[in-house]
Amino acid sequence: MTVVLRVRQVCWDGMDHGIVGGHVSVPHSRPYMVYIQDSIKTHLNCDGVLVREDFVMTAAHCHESFTHPKVYLGVNDTQFLPHGMEADSFPHPNFENRPGNDIMLMKLKTPATLNKTVSIIALPNPWNEDISKDCLVMGWGSTKYDYYSPSTVLRELNVTLKDLTNCFEPDVICNEDPFGPSKGDSGGPLICGGIAQGIVSFNTKQSKGYVTGYTRVSQHLLWINKVMKQHKP
Repeated sequence: MTVVLRVRQVCWDGMDHGIVGGHVSVPHSRPYMVYIQDSIKTHLNCDGVLVREDFVMTAAHCHESFTHPKVYLGVNDTQFLPHGMEADSFPHPNFENRPGNDIMLMKLKTPATLNKTVSIIALPNPWNEDISKDCLVMGWGSTKYDYYSPSTVLRELNVTLKDLTNCFEPDVICNEDPFGPSKGDSGGPLICGGIAQGIVSFNTKQSKGYVTGYTRVSQHLLWINKVMKQHKP
């Protein structure tokens, strides 16, 4: 399976790899997680999170490869997908296929029914509050960096945010770690203190591991709220 994750490299040619070094999530313990797959080119997929009954948040670069995306809620094992949902895509208008503004909303044509396996994740405050350093990333992407080996079940990894001031754009959180998101994890969340603080955007290999770039959600709350207000349930 070839995935859309570009968890892209420094020259912005895409994220090469899934959650590497993580562990299998307890089934349905992350009910806000969303699996996105092209219904025609089924080898293309991204992750996302449910932020309102009718809205999914993911990465804008996923939009470039999809022709007919379907959204799947309440997924644990991608070998047993539920009925896919149609959605309209709203990539950030200032996204230019490079780090920065790599965020997209998808409006579900049928609102989700919230239950134990499908729920909404909290968004941050609209100011640059301090982010908890102890975070969690998750996805169905590759479990290897050197070749594509996707996981059919949701995997997650605890990450500790470090101070990386040399990041690409002001709306990007960078973090260096030996393990982390890989191909197929694009659009998945960076969860810190129970809040979706980031969206998996890209990664690049460094001497001590990989630097992953996450779109900082708080920087885009005005746009998020504007789009969701324009498209009320």
